[in-house]
Amino acid sequence: MDCCETDGFKRPVEIREKPALEKTVKRRGVLKGAALVAGAAPFVASGVKTGAAKSATIQLAFCSQLLCVPPYEVTRDGGFFRDEGLDVQLVYMRGSTAATQALIGGAVDYAATSFDDVLQAFNRGAEIKRFYSTGRLPLTALAIAPNRVAEINRFKDLEGRTVGMASRGGMSEAQTLFLMKKAGADGKKVQFAVLGPNIYEPVRLGQVDAAWVGEPALSLLVKEGGKALVNFMETDDAEKYLGGRYEFMGVSVRTAEMAERREQMKALASALEKGLWRLQSIKPEEITAALPKQLVEGVDTAQLTEIFGRYRASLYPTVGAIDVAACERVADTLKFTGLIKPEIKAEQVLDLSIAGS
Repeated sequence: MDCCETDGFKRPVEIREKPALEKTVKRRGVLKGAALVAGAAPFVASGVKTGAAKSATIQLAFCSQLLCVPPYEVTRDGGFFRDEGLDVQLVYMRGSTAATQALIGGAVDYAATSFDDVLQAFNRGAEIKRFYSTGRLPLTALAIAPNRVAEINRFKDLEGRTVGMASRGGMSEAQTLFLMKKAGADGKKVQFAVLGPNIYEPVRLGQVDAAWVGEPALSLLVKEGGKALVNFMETDDAEKYLGGRYEFMGVSVRTAEMAERREQMKALASALEKGLWRLQSIKPEEITAALPKQLVEGVDTAQLTEIFGRYRASLYPTVGAIDVAACERVADTLKFTGLIKPEIKAEQVLDLSIAGS
């Protein structure tokens, strides 16, 4: 699920802090040319504050969706990476899938991605492991277009309708079909429309009947008269439709490097643990202030602050220990639509020895 493509905001075209990432890519000989342009948002944020002692430098790639960012930037802003002796460069990518590919290709040391991307990569033969969790619910909601709110009130009502999403063959499509089946609806009667990154306008204008969106797109659509048929950013909806927590954002590493990186992984987990606690305790406006100015350019920061205050308790855990049952729920959804092999188990891509150790 490329969650960064569903939040309703375009990313800045050019932010001139590119050299650090380009140097890394050149050194490792991967993500060349068009792949770099397509996959990496053009800025890198460092985890070491000015004047701090030189630390071990690592690159951590992740999706640039606004709700994916707080655990990592709040950790950086609090100086917790530095305290663990780490210089963490947060490499913003255009999508969770792009971040996963950067990890597999060797361009970065770690990647924070959606768990479905980890499972699908493993299904294709990639050797990576999730070892820390920073997000316990999907960052999406199925929004109904303003001109369809009276007609679509249940999943059965999606029959004969068009549902928009960033791309086909991903988690949004899988969840649509999964939830329709659970509701006794015929998934063969729904049509899917690929909208790319600019999902908000087609839904607002009624060019599709519904679409999977993130925040702040959902809040904007509600103001326009739309509604959420299901909002997986809310604990109650996750419990009702998914059966509980549903593993989403977290940190992965290449399996072959786990032994040599073990102490570094523990340090990274320790820093993020402090960051997760800080995320729940500071004022919402401090979360907004911790984000890079480039990321929130053109964003209604007052609205963003309200969104952080509304969702942080449901979205972000206070500890990063991995919930295996939450991971299996993701695997079950992917198996239902054939996105991963039936024999794949969530445990195959998990390292449970780091968080809390």
